[in-house]
Amino acid sequence: MNIAYLYPWDVVGDPTAPGRIADLGVEAVALAASYHSTRAATPHHPNHRVLDVSHSAFYLPVREEAWGTLVPASPSWTTPDAYLTARDALKAAGLKVLSWTVLTHNSFLGSKHPGVATRNAFGDLYPHALCPAHPEVVDYCERLVSETLTVGEPDGLILESCGPMGFGHQNMHEKTAGADWNGPLSDLLSLCFCTACASRYPEGTQEHVKQVIDTQPNPLTTEQALADHAQAIQEVRLSLSTHLRQRLITVSRELSPETPITLHANPDPWAAGAFAALPNGEPGADVLVGNCWGDPASDADRLTTLANMATTPTENTTGPQRIGAYVLALPPRPADATVLADQMATYAKAGATEFHLYHAGLASPARLSALRKALNR
Repeated sequence: MNIAYLYPWDVVGDPTAPGRIADLGVEAVALAASYHSTRAATPHHPNHRVLDVSHSAFYLPVREEAWGTLVPASPSWTTPDAYLTARDALKAAGLKVLSWTVLTHNSFLGSKHPGVATRNAFGDLYPHALCPAHPEVVDYCERLVSETLTVGEPDGLILESCGPMGFGHQNMHEKTAGADWNGPLSDLLSLCFCTACASRYPEGTQEHVKQVIDTQPNPLTTEQALADHAQAIQEVRLSLSTHLRQRLITVSRELSPETPITLHANPDPWAAGAFAALPNGEPGADVLVGNCWGDPASDADRLTTLANMATTPTENTTGPQRIGAYVLALPPRPADATVLADQMATYAKAGATEFHLYHAGLASPARLSALRKALNR
């Protein structure tokens, strides 16, 4: 199955959008039900060309009685029921609609409730990153999934940021590249030392992390940088992702047992971000999607690792576990059908059986044309 990613505002107010997406040759749309702040181009919309999405929002009606301590915001740049309006229009064009649900990446809630957001070893707040060590965050994610399934009635559920966020993928204009905090240093800056996390690590972890960041500009690996603390810290991080993921899968199966569940996943045990760490697989999911925005050979290796984790059907899944490739159709990728088709062929050989195409609303007419031709090939 091929899936085009869209925002609700790409469809609301544009009667030509469903047909344009269907003409790509996709069977389904991943439609954002909750999403973080962004500044988005809308090159096909009849009424606007740039949309300033100033804060994280939920694109279904926010029913006050459905929420606990953490309550998502409604959008002001589109209608409060934008997801429902877009869903109905897309389904009328013969497309399945999957709810693209961003979980712990929420700068609105992290700024409003800094006590449940991530803090690095130096105490710096990451307001974009809700920390799943806090029960309030797990509760919010459960309610978010519940509302998305109950009110949104999707054909499938896609879970993004299903675990701790980290140093990267923030919410403001990024001005950190010159510090050269890459690889292991980025992993260290992604470790959370909020009030719910700090006590879970071995004694002295926080000071050790600060010392490494200040005195070792180029550690070879995260494990070497953390030395004797590495295994225990990794176990803490993975336990948070596992707990959140399995709680949400349980909620989803209880509410809508036939709805397929897709996880944005990364086999790297130190991963922190939109593609959560999943080094040991997850038999409760129907699809594992790997990011394919980098070097195609490295991306293919990641997909192969995920494919090797794939499990046989369980009583709770809808069939054999599938592997998806999250394919970038935007810069720096060229608007070239041959290049895109070659990359998709590489990903298919690595184990991908479906393509998640980012992003059909942001892509220019030339890029949509290249994407359509690549899919036809």
